[in-house]
Amino acid sequence: MDTQTLRQLLESVSAGGVSVDEAVTRLKRLPFEDLTYARVDHHRPLRKGFPEVIFGQGKSPEHILGIMKAMVEQQDTVMITRLSREKAGVITARYPDATYHRKARVLVHTSRPTRPAGEGLILVIAAGTSDMGVAEEAAVTATTMGHRVKSLYDVGVSGIHRLFDHDEIWDEASVFVVVAGMEGALPSVVGGLVDKPVIAVPTSVGYGASFGGVTALLAMLNSCASNVSVVNIDNGFGAGYIAALISRLAHPLGGESL
Repeated sequence: MDTQTLRQLLESVSAGGVSVDEAVTRLKRLPFEDLTYARVDHHRPLRKGFPEVIFGQGKSPEHILGIMKAMVEQQDTVMITRLSREKAGVITARYPDATYHRKARVLVHTSRPTRPAGEGLILVIAAGTSDMGVAEEAAVTATTMGHRVKSLYDVGVSGIHRLFDHDEIWDEASVFVVVAGMEGALPSVVGGLVDKPVIAVPTSVGYGASFGGVTALLAMLNSCASNVSVVNIDNGFGAGYIAALISRLAHPLGGESL
């Protein structure tokens, strides 16, 4: 239950359209619902502006479906990250209106239209085609949270001229998500060119000395561009979520903020 839904419920009680007992029934699952194998945080949209996100890796389809059912009954937007194609097939058989984003490995189910954020733009940049999965996870996350997203892929430092062919997008964007593996240099380059926040995402893409993304992570943490911050290796979801929060602060809807 988000702020808008709670406000509508309280206004209905005040106007006499909903009884106090009925309102209590609707609210009784707050702040969480105990499913024994999971405690679903229904209060999170009120606290943080977006529902709990389900991490699909390591969870059985049955547990995911149980958590999802509890959230759908509250009309929450359901987002499941790191979800395999096989598990997605089981879930979409139960919820055929859900959308599975294969490259991002993210499934999204909405019970009602997503409330759009303000006018900001999040630009997701990936150094190489191999980084696209993580970049797509960031893009789908921010889009699901109601933000406008554009993507720019395969513009890594080995062909840096490719980066400068979209000047109009650079001026329009309010926050950048830059995804790179190998030596992880691209976020520093972008950070040195813009006056906006840059969220760097190291990926595990690369040969042996990349150490599964550790080399890119350390390079990004040591960036001399002071507008660059870094999330964990392959954490496209975290980057997309933070970018959405920054964009909403910069361009709040109707003067509101999270």
